[in-house]
Amino acid sequence: MQDSTNPPRLSVEEATLIYEEADLNELMHVANMRRKKMVPGNEVTYLVDRNINYTNVCTINCQFCSFYRPPGHAEVYTQTIDEISERISELEQLGGSRILMQGGVNPELPLSWYTDLLAELRSRHPTIDLDCFSPIEIEGIADVCGLSTMEVLQQLKKAGMHGLPGGGAEMLVDDVRMDISPLKGSAENWLRVMGEAQQLGLTTSATNVFGFGESRANRVEHMYRIREMQDGATSEGRTGFTSFVSWPVQLENNAFGKRNRGSNRVELGASSSEYLRHLAVSRLFFDNISHIQASWPTMGLEIAQIALLGGADDAGSTMMEENVVSASGTDRTEATEFELHRIISMAGFSPRKRDSRYNILETARLFEIEAGSPPPIQI
Repeated sequence: MQDSTNPPRLSVEEATLIYEEADLNELMHVANMRRKKMVPGNEVTYLVDRNINYTNVCTINCQFCSFYRPPGHAEVYTQTIDEISERISELEQLGGSRILMQGGVNPELPLSWYTDLLAELRSRHPTIDLDCFSPIEIEGIADVCGLSTMEVLQQLKKAGMHGLPGGGAEMLVDDVRMDISPLKGSAENWLRVMGEAQQLGLTTSATNVFGFGESRANRVEHMYRIREMQDGATSEGRTGFTSFVSWPVQLENNAFGKRNRGSNRVELGASSSEYLRHLAVSRLFFDNISHIQASWPTMGLEIAQIALLGGADDAGSTMMEENVVSASGTDRTEATEFELHRIISMAGFSPRKRDSRYNILETARLFEIEAGSPPPIQI
């Protein structure tokens, strides 16, 4: 591999070859050079936010999900407006700027439940960005109310929704999707709903869950679908996806992990080195998405710190509360602002707080490297 700060656009075949054969240290070095080209300066951003999983009722039955409960199950819940508002008030006390609110596909909730919720939250918490739901939830709401997904998004935006997070993408390869979540629908559906959100000016991000037994070529195909869509958005003068974030599937407590045992066992999930390889390839492949986020909830703060030197320019968010990924086995569901400052600073960068559109916010200095401490990590 050549050491270049501005390599040409990678084809799918080239990216797959690099993914499979490149030396990891060299790959991360080149990805770091590309990061410096696309996001100049010595800053790493992060977000103070809270995850709110408003309902666990779901009919989609994804095999890798340990969070959902089918309608009528003894453990189902749907939070009230006051319960959700209380959680947002706790975020406000910490200087947060965004909630990421997602749940299951709940057939018992009409469109008016969502619009009333958003309108009330916007009234009570006018400074908090309401980034809510996922494409499959939008499809579920549309099915319940008999409207198109675009019409649903228009009403949700009017009620106060700020953004549509990119949950539910998993792997935008239909053969893989049909194996792990046959009721979730095609990759084309996810892309269509995200495109509609972008047309309305909603903030969107692109995600990727990997480690289902798919090939590395499948993973690059996923990236290609997103890059193509981003090309279309930017050619029309829209922001498109603000960022790309990927993480390996968690297997400990779900049907997908349990079925992968015995004589049919294949390698699932991803090691730390495989995650770092994946992230570095994503940085090199996405020449049209500036921000690549490190995933500490699944990989831990230490690996996320190393990812900052292998292509990532963003340390993710504090989250405060997370119930979906954690239900599948990860034991870390929140990080303090101090902890994010620490890993960013010890990697040799300056931490900067941001909002969900990557606007820089006022940032207090929370961590100082003590005299005599080991020098920041270098790669």
